[in-house]
Amino acid sequence: MSKKRHEELKQILAKHDYQYHVLDQPLISDYEYDQLMAELLKIEQKNEGLDLADSPSQRVGAAPLGTFEKAPHRLPMLSLANSYSTEDILEFDERTKKFLNTQDDLDYLCEPKFDGLSMELIYENGLLVRALTRGDGTVGEDVTQNVRTIRSIPLKLSLKEPPALLEVRGEVLMFKKDFANLNELQQESGLQTFANPRNAAAGTIRQLDSKIAASRPLKFFAYALGAVEGVEFSTQHEVESYFVKAGLPSAVNHKQDLVRVCSGGKAVIDYYQHIEKIRSELPFDIDGIVIKVNSLAVQDDLGLVARSPRWASAAKFKPEQAQTLVESIIVQVGRTGALTPVAIMKPVKVGGVTVTNATLHNQDEIDRKDVRVGDTVVVQRAGDVIPEIVSVVANLRPKNSQAFLMPSSCPACGSKVQRVEGEVVTRCVNPLCIAMVKESLKHFVARRAMNIDKVGDRLIETFVDHKLVLRFSDFFRLTKADVLSLERQGEKSAQNIIDSIHNSRTPTLARFIFSLGIRFVGEQTAKLLADHFLTIEKFLKASEEELLQVPEIGPKVAKSIIEWTSNPKLAQEIQELQNLGIKITNPVRAQEGPLSGKSFLITGTLPVKRDDAKDFIEKNGGKILSSVSAKLNYLVVGDDPGSKVEKAQGLGVQIITWDQLQTML
Repeated sequence: MSKKRHEELKQILAKHDYQYHVLDQPLISDYEYDQLMAELLKIEQKNEGLDLADSPSQRVGAAPLGTFEKAPHRLPMLSLANSYSTEDILEFDERTKKFLNTQDDLDYLCEPKFDGLSMELIYENGLLVRALTRGDGTVGEDVTQNVRTIRSIPLKLSLKEPPALLEVRGEVLMFKKDFANLNELQQESGLQTFANPRNAAAGTIRQLDSKIAASRPLKFFAYALGAVEGVEFSTQHEVESYFVKAGLPSAVNHKQDLVRVCSGGKAVIDYYQHIEKIRSELPFDIDGIVIKVNSLAVQDDLGLVARSPRWASAAKFKPEQAQTLVESIIVQVGRTGALTPVAIMKPVKVGGVTVTNATLHNQDEIDRKDVRVGDTVVVQRAGDVIPEIVSVVANLRPKNSQAFLMPSSCPACGSKVQRVEGEVVTRCVNPLCIAMVKESLKHFVARRAMNIDKVGDRLIETFVDHKLVLRFSDFFRLTKADVLSLERQGEKSAQNIIDSIHNSRTPTLARFIFSLGIRFVGEQTAKLLADHFLTIEKFLKASEEELLQVPEIGPKVAKSIIEWTSNPKLAQEIQELQNLGIKITNPVRAQEGPLSGKSFLITGTLPVKRDDAKDFIEKNGGKILSSVSAKLNYLVVGDDPGSKVEKAQGLGVQIITWDQLQTML
């Protein structure tokens, strides 16, 4: 039974990894996923000899390596010739047709050129057995241990009859929002930040400790074949469509129509201009497009030129960079006390956006780039969003310039600052620092936290300066008269602010925990804590040992939470918030209700959206399961229910309709 359930859990978790990390369409809550993972780990701990090759338990990382071994590629990983203009695209098209001695338009598969780390995944009989970096094109580094932790990469292909060998080539990368969150966490942790998403992805893959790789949000997109045995293809588009069928992430099925078969050079140019136009809207970095002759037979006819394929080319976008002047360097203080130097620059347009400042991160970064006031610098938008200084134009530096040094006292409150050994960040040690207070309050009202939408950064600055708001609870003591006492506040805007504060009085537990600004507790960690402890009271009383039982929470995070919750003033502040009418809810995991103690699974098409149906069940105390088992009480069926009905009947699970579910209430 354990072996059978183990295989079942592996399939269920693999499916949910695909839905969440590839399609971005989760079917179950994080809590339910964690429960399934906990069951899997328990079975594996109690039963030796189980097949772990494709087990999701391998995603968490293994013991650190001493070094990466080298391994050869069966087929060389080639590099592409680059171009930077539409004229170059037409030249590539004409050159290709001339070599083939034809004037007919050729079909090209066109796709974005990802700005990440090239990777080869080797599947044997459907199982991932090895992952190699490009290396020198002939020999790469074996980074299998780290690649196994990337949840968008299947450990086992979702094919009934997988080929004996399938080498999949693609790109490991990091989405822009994940990159920003990682850098924020690095900054808070006193660690070195990354210059751009590509560096973050490459640095993560080359970690000798795969547990670090497992903690970072890497993604993968497949786009090319290496060696293959047991399956044949006729076109490049067929290859990439097969990847999707096998459960591999590919731009072919991306929401924004990113892969296109173009007939002729002019159609390729239209695609190039289209992708360049939507480039900033994409969730990941690209630096151009890749053009490939679609027919694999024609690719063979075209062959290679040196180490580049004659049948493919990369058309890059021009770098979004500009030169400007650093007018000053200021130091900002964050909510955790971190001092961050920021270059204030003469306004300049980069990629259509006016840039006026760029973070310099810390003293080490300033020293590395040697940025000084008065310098002429090259600036670009890292990840098409975050402004960064790339380099200094040394020959334009003023003769009297001086190196910049971080202050020895806090620029906001004058207290001493310190740099903890092993960290790159300098911090203010005064917990009552006015800058830290302001940043904490800004975090508290943010959209993903308490969501007090009419209270913006400038208004918080004003509230604090006038001593109207100095802690979280002060927001809920504000009166309309208080707001009207400030400059430029009319009756209507003052009422809107008070209404906005009032409307925020019923946060979910996850939002409330996140709003507190506990160091290392981001939005996702707050959700895990809420799902585990269920109430704010249990969370506040949790011991370090209890916190370590929560998925993804390690000693560092647990220690940070304990430091926060053990502070009597902060605990008193939460009590004060509740006294002022804050009602913390946990709708996802209702403890009581008509469906309390009963478990449900939905199959088929219901007369309402599936997410709405799940919310309905959970808000009434029911629990949603992810598969049919003896633990299931009710299978809720709609149109075209599938095989779950037969399995439920075999286990004696009660089968009901949506209407019957509603009558239970």
